[in-house]
Amino acid sequence: MKPIIRPATEADIQPICELVNAFADQNLMLHRTPEQVRRALGDFLVAEAEGKVIGCGYLAYLGPDLVELRSLAVHPDWHGQGVGGQLVEALVTMARARGLRQICALTLAPDFFVRQGFRVVDRWEISPKIWSECVYCPKFHACDEVAVLKDLFRK
Repeated sequence: MKPIIRPATEADIQPICELVNAFADQNLMLHRTPEQVRRALGDFLVAEAEGKVIGCGYLAYLGPDLVELRSLAVHPDWHGQGVGGQLVEALVTMARARGLRQICALTLAPDFFVRQGFRVVDRWEISPKIWSECVYCPKFHACDEVAVLKDLFRK
């Protein structure tokens, strides 16, 4: 069964937290509280299959032209089936529809993002606002994430 990508709803807050926090417990991403998810709910997309949230991701605004793709997570049972790519594609489409010029991410899987049309960049090439959440990361002083960026409108 192919998952459906759709906007997140109130009913998705707890499943999103469970999914993201399972990866955060492994130091692979930052934890999200229900309140954080609720505040960003209009910017979240979920992948749903068999009536369950199996993936998620959201856009965090860093400036008038730039968003960061955050909390991209896919349930381990669905890894390797294209769900992450579908979510990224839908989030890129959403960013374009909102008139944004660039989308970025900090990731431990840069090859995945390169396959989605992103390019690896120097982390300082991205807005300093991207680091606003980094201070909460347990790996803040020894960051091993790679910055990736995608231009949404070619001139």
